[in-house]
Amino acid sequence: MLMGKQPISMSTTPPRRPIQSPVQSIVQELYDRFKTNDSGDVATYIPELGKANPDWFAICVVTADGAVYEVGDVGQTFTIQSISKPFTYGVALEDNGKENVLKKIWMEPSGEAFNSISLQPGTGRPLNPMINAGAIATTGLVEGKTSTQKMHRILDAFSRFAGRKLEVDQEVYRSESETGHRNRAIAYMLRNFDILTEDPTPALEAYFQQCSILVNCRDLAFMGATLANGGVNPQSGQRAVAGIYVENMLSVMSTCGMYDAAGEWIYDVGLPAKSGVAGGVLAVLPGQLSIAVFSPRLDSHGNSVRGIEVCRELSRRCGLHLFRANHPARSVVRSTASVGEVGSKRMRSATEHSYLRENGGRARLITLQGELGFAAAESAVRHTLIEAEKADYIVLDFRQVQSVSMEAIFLMHGLAKNLRSVGKRLLICGARGMQRQMEKIFQRGTDTSAPPLVEFVTDRDLVLEQLEGELLDQAGIRNHSFVLYAVEDCEMLAELNADQHAVLAPRFRHVRHAAGDIIVRAGDTDRSIHFVLQGKADAVIELPGGAMHRVATFGSGMCFGEMSLLDASPRSATVVACGDMLCASLSEVDFDYLQNEHPAILVNILRNVAKMLSARLRRANQEIRATQSQ
Repeated sequence: MLMGKQPISMSTTPPRRPIQSPVQSIVQELYDRFKTNDSGDVATYIPELGKANPDWFAICVVTADGAVYEVGDVGQTFTIQSISKPFTYGVALEDNGKENVLKKIWMEPSGEAFNSISLQPGTGRPLNPMINAGAIATTGLVEGKTSTQKMHRILDAFSRFAGRKLEVDQEVYRSESETGHRNRAIAYMLRNFDILTEDPTPALEAYFQQCSILVNCRDLAFMGATLANGGVNPQSGQRAVAGIYVENMLSVMSTCGMYDAAGEWIYDVGLPAKSGVAGGVLAVLPGQLSIAVFSPRLDSHGNSVRGIEVCRELSRRCGLHLFRANHPARSVVRSTASVGEVGSKRMRSATEHSYLRENGGRARLITLQGELGFAAAESAVRHTLIEAEKADYIVLDFRQVQSVSMEAIFLMHGLAKNLRSVGKRLLICGARGMQRQMEKIFQRGTDTSAPPLVEFVTDRDLVLEQLEGELLDQAGIRNHSFVLYAVEDCEMLAELNADQHAVLAPRFRHVRHAAGDIIVRAGDTDRSIHFVLQGKADAVIELPGGAMHRVATFGSGMCFGEMSLLDASPRSATVVACGDMLCASLSEVDFDYLQNEHPAILVNILRNVAKMLSARLRRANQEIRATQSQ
């Protein structure tokens, strides 16, 4: 068979069980893998943080267009702590402009702990906004004379990032304020160097409050996804920060966000990131996605142990390293259509076309384009899962895909397994040079006696023809080429009465053809029309370079050559018998006879020709609409 030894089978009623995304499977797998890691300790230098349950654990991945993959204690709230720093830095940039902010806070990594006193000699300027000295100075630059005014501005911005109204945990704030003696010393040192030009208390208290803002893992992931999306929350559509400052925020996260482990982090994980001592970690891949992890056990650097491991493994498995030059995934899906909208080259009867138009949605064709890295593949997989909810078969057209990464192949492999688990099938066509590599992954560890997870095919049109045939067979209305038709049953001769058929009958010449016989040759000038009574034939044209391209296939009950009734142009295509065929033909002489002796018969035939050509034009227009880039 065209698509392997296993026949295509489509259930009449598609299963309703939701199909899990392979991205969700990866997130779940990492959660299960790292939840048993109990190394590290909960922060206790702020007494309220010491009350956290050390076993809390959540992972949430949000794409730049708002898709969510999450597992664990995603609704458990915790205080944002130092993860607030890049977001407050964005507020300060908006309120003061980049040049004025840089006069007060530089952007060089310190290589020191988060609470180090890293000030430039002579100027007293903090080395970056991620260490506490820089963060307190940053809060001091936020609009407002009082801590309440500053916090109103900060909370409003943070809420836009998260997509919901956030609030401060007052107990943690009091605990931070009562024990923050080192931060008070830093604040007064900043005042000594005129980095803070007024009483440092409003800035300091606002800083303690901003660190005490309550979020959950999903909030944090959406805050990161807003940065990945250029400052616009992908769920609410609301702008949280001016786009020109997003690169500044991500830059300081890249170089300084993980404090004295920043160099190792960007080298190994390769994502702009920020951690907090309550156990949160946020990583962002610009233009594509964000990763948020919550687990209170911290390492010696003050970073979540599980959070670090999850981010590292996700980056490795999914190819997320910033310097891998990933490409945006927004336009990876070029078009989506059903086989009722985009048909094969096989000519069908009006009854068949009508059925396929109504029921062709059970088989969906998704055309992909560009370069498939992890983020592009995630977008394609998510789109495919939506389509699979209403279809039995999915055909992924790879003809316009330039390359596919290993991470993308593994995602496609997961997609195929999840589709198979709910009784659906996946086909990939046109993968060309990528197919061998993809087949190795799909065949790894599979039962060789079972149907293949993915059916790789070369010719998209033959796949569509096969799926059309399966749908029509299930409905019992397929015109099989082996069925013998009477000439009067041919579509072009519809509406002729018995007397008119009696006139035509002696004028037909019945001819048998063998496989490979040329029935009509491109360039010929004869005006005969051929009616297929049994078998099938392909109409082909020669492309530059000599390759032959199929433009149509005619089966029992169809006819070809009818354009000769409308013009005297040479034949535009060659028609070749696909196997044993029986045809009935009418010549130019026969049509001249009908015009002179039986014009009513000719009028009926011409009317049917017009209907057939009109239907083909409408189907062509429908296909163009269905395959336009989206």
